[in-house]
Amino acid sequence: MPDLLPLFLNLTGRTVLLVGGGPVATAKLRQLQAAGASVRVVAPEVTDEIALASRPVQTIAAVARSGAPQTTLTRRPFEPRDLDDVWLVIAAATPEVNRCVAEAAEPLRIFVNAVDDPANATAFLSGVVRRDGVTVAISTEGAAPALTALLREGLDAMLPRDLGAWVWRARAARVAWRREGLAMDARKPQLLRALNGLYRSPKGLRHADEALRHADEALRHADEELRHAAPVDPGATPPDVAQGFSPAIPWLNGPEDSWL
Repeated sequence: MPDLLPLFLNLTGRTVLLVGGGPVATAKLRQLQAAGASVRVVAPEVTDEIALASRPVQTIAAVARSGAPQTTLTRRPFEPRDLDDVWLVIAAATPEVNRCVAEAAEPLRIFVNAVDDPANATAFLSGVVRRDGVTVAISTEGAAPALTALLREGLDAMLPRDLGAWVWRARAARVAWRREGLAMDARKPQLLRALNGLYRSPKGLRHADEALRHADEALRHADEELRHAAPVDPGATPPDVAQGFSPAIPWLNGPEDSWL
C-alpha cells in the first residue's frame, strides 16, 4: 500500500453514513457526534445507545431542512441510495456488507472507513491525542490498531503538561510575525527561543520540573509493567494483544478500528 496522506476533516454539519449497529458502530457514532457531524445510521438491528441517540428517518429532505446536526436511523440493510449526499462512510458491519458499501462508494468518489477491514477501506481512522488545542494522530494503516493505541499513550506521556502555555506563546508569536512580515524559515528559531523563555523565571522552572517529574513517573510505570509481564517465547504465535487491558483505561476507548 502506498503511504497514506494524513488529513483532518471538518465534519461539522456534514452528513456521514454509518453502516452497522453493533458495539463498534456505537463507538464510531460517539466520535462522529463529537465532531459535529450529521450521522445517518443504516442497520437492521442497533444497540440501545444508537436507538436512543437517533430518530427514524421519514424523508431525507426533512432532515436536510432542519439544518442542525443530528443522528437519524433507518432499520434495514444497506442500499446504494444511502450514499446520496454523504461526505464520508463508516462501514462497521460484516466484511460482506462492508464490501458492498465500498463497491457502491468507489464510483461516487466517497471515502470509506471500513472498521477492521483494510481490504474494503479507503480511509483509516487514527489514534488521537487531544490536549490544549493540539491534536496528534497516529495510524498503522489499519494493520496494527493495538500498536496505534500504545504509541498514542506514549506520545501523550511525552507531551509537556503545560502544553497550553506553548500554544498560547506560539499563537501570540504568529500574530507578531505576520505583522512584521517575518520569513517562514526564520520563525522556528524564534519560536524555540520564545518557548525556552517560559522556563527562565522561577515559575517557569517549576513548570519544567513538574513536567520532568510527570515524564519520569510515566517511565517508571512502564518499566514496572514490563517487569511484571510474562516472558515471551520468540517462536510462539503472538497472542491477542488486546487481552489483559482494562477498558477503564481512557486511552483504550478511542483509537482506530478493531481496538474498540
